[in-house]
Amino acid sequence: MSGSDNIILIGMPGSGKSTVGVVLAKALGMDFIDVDLVICRRNGARLQELVDRCSNEDFLRLEAEAALSLECAGSVVATGGSMVSSPDAMEYLKSLGTVVYIRVPLDDLTGRIKNLQSRGIAFLPGETLADLYVRRCPLYEEWADVTVDSDNGDRIEDVVQRIKSETDGK
Repeated sequence: MSGSDNIILIGMPGSGKSTVGVVLAKALGMDFIDVDLVICRRNGARLQELVDRCSNEDFLRLEAEAALSLECAGSVVATGGSMVSSPDAMEYLKSLGTVVYIRVPLDDLTGRIKNLQSRGIAFLPGETLADLYVRRCPLYEEWADVTVDSDNGDRIEDVVQRIKSETDGK
């Protein structure tokens, strides 16, 4: 299987990249890679610890380095929500496979994310979740090969089925 057989999931924190990614990988008989866990392993710390001790720029660099270290085939890859801020990392990920944006309405994300301060989200100083949403959504759209909508009414299996349908033959 070549590297182009990977499915790369992008989207806001709380969009379900990791949760959907595990189920999608099982459904397709693929491996699953969570880039947030790669960052943690490479740096010997939990994600929130890294966010707390690094500048936003340094955290984005750690995230990009983790993505650029990936060598995979036949894998579903869940990226960190801020991965789209690194053009080099995103170009590399696009070379590995189909990039799928899991698009979730802001109101649904607000309801899903209960732990904003401990979730490991790379906010700019003073930035809110709504600010982050407005800033990142155009980047997700730009990098996506496929966009799959998801809202709080969807079951994980519904989102997995949409991704499978949209990536079939890509």
